[in-house]
Amino acid sequence: MRIAMIGAKGLPSLLPVGGGIETHVENLARNLAARGHEVTVYVRTYANPRRLSWLGKLRLVTLGSWHRKNFDAITHTFFSTVHAMGEDYDIIHYHGVGPSTLSWLPRLFGRKAKVVVTFHSRDQFHEKWGLLARLYLAFGEWTSARFPHTTIAVNHGIQLLCRRLYGREALYIPNGVELPTGWPGTHELAPLGLHANRYFLCLARLVPHKAQDDVIRAFRKLDTDMKLAIVGSASFDDAIYAEKLKRLAGDDERVIFTGHQGGEALREIIAHSYALVHASRSEGLSVTVLEAMSYGKLVIMSDIPENLELIDHSGISFKVGNIKALTDAMRWALDEPRLARERGQRAKDVIHKLYSWHAVVTKTEKLYETLIG
Repeated sequence: MRIAMIGAKGLPSLLPVGGGIETHVENLARNLAARGHEVTVYVRTYANPRRLSWLGKLRLVTLGSWHRKNFDAITHTFFSTVHAMGEDYDIIHYHGVGPSTLSWLPRLFGRKAKVVVTFHSRDQFHEKWGLLARLYLAFGEWTSARFPHTTIAVNHGIQLLCRRLYGREALYIPNGVELPTGWPGTHELAPLGLHANRYFLCLARLVPHKAQDDVIRAFRKLDTDMKLAIVGSASFDDAIYAEKLKRLAGDDERVIFTGHQGGEALREIIAHSYALVHASRSEGLSVTVLEAMSYGKLVIMSDIPENLELIDHSGISFKVGNIKALTDAMRWALDEPRLARERGQRAKDVIHKLYSWHAVVTKTEKLYETLIG
C-alpha cells in the first residue's frame, strides 16, 4: 500500500520537535515500512533542516508553514493535503483534531485514497490555546469523527465520545511502545548529574497542560536526597512556561533540567529512574507512560480518565492539580520500595499484553486493507 501521514511537525529522529504525536507517527510509519508498504511522512521545513528526502525506508516530503502558534499546524496541513491529492496514495492518514479539519479535501477532490483520522487527544483543553483556537479545535473533534472514512481513537474515552456526541463509531487502536530487548547502561547519566534509581522522572514537552509546575512544587516538599529530572524541551511558542519552571525550581539543586533527550540517553534515563511522575491535566494516551511501564517503572499519575485507563492497578493516581496528594504519592513511593517494584512489574506485564507496536501496527494495517478492499 502507498500511505501518507499528515499532522506531525516532523520526526524525532530528524530533530527534537513535538511530542506524543510525532513519536507515534514515526513508530507507526517505520513499522509499516518494515512490512513492505510505501510510507510518506509530511514534515515541516523547520523540523527537517537538512532537507532529507528519506529517513531509512520512509519518504519525507518537506513543506513550509506559517510558523506561528495558531497557524503552524493548519497551514502545513493545507500544503500537505494539496500535495497528497496529486499523488497516487491508497491511504491518507491525518493525525490530530486540528489537521482533521482539512480531511474533507481528499474526500471530495482526491483520487482513490481512503481517508483516516487518528483522534489523539482533546486538544481544545490544552491550556496554551485562546478562545478562538479552542473553538476551532472543538470543531476539529467533530470533523475527526465525521469527515474521514474511518476514525481511530487512541483511548476508550475518545471512542465513547465519538459514539455519544458525534454519532460515529471509532475504531480503538491505542498508542504503542517498543518492548525493551535489553537493559541500557548508565554512562549517559553522570554527565546529567543523575545516578541510577536515585531520581524521579518527569518526561514531557514543557507545556502547561503537562503540569511540570505541579511536579516541581510537590517534589520540593519532600525531605529526600533523591533528585527530580525534568526531561523535555519547550516548543517554539512555550518558552515562557519553561522559564516559569526554572523559577519554581529556584536554587533547589535536586531539580535537574536535562533538556530534550533521545536515543540511548533517553532509554537510560527511563530505565534507571526510580519512578515516573506524570501530572498532566489533559492527555490522549501518553507514550511516555507506556515507555516507562515497558521498563517496569512505577507511574505516579494524575487521575484524568486517559491516564487511569493505562495503569490497571499498576501505578498510583492522585487528584489532578492537588499538590499535597502528589507529594503524598511520591512520599509513599519512597517509603514502600518493595511495593513500588511490584507495581512496576505489573505495569510491564500490562504493556506486553496490550500495547506493543506489533499489535498496534497489525490492527492499523488490517484497517487499511479493509478500507481499500
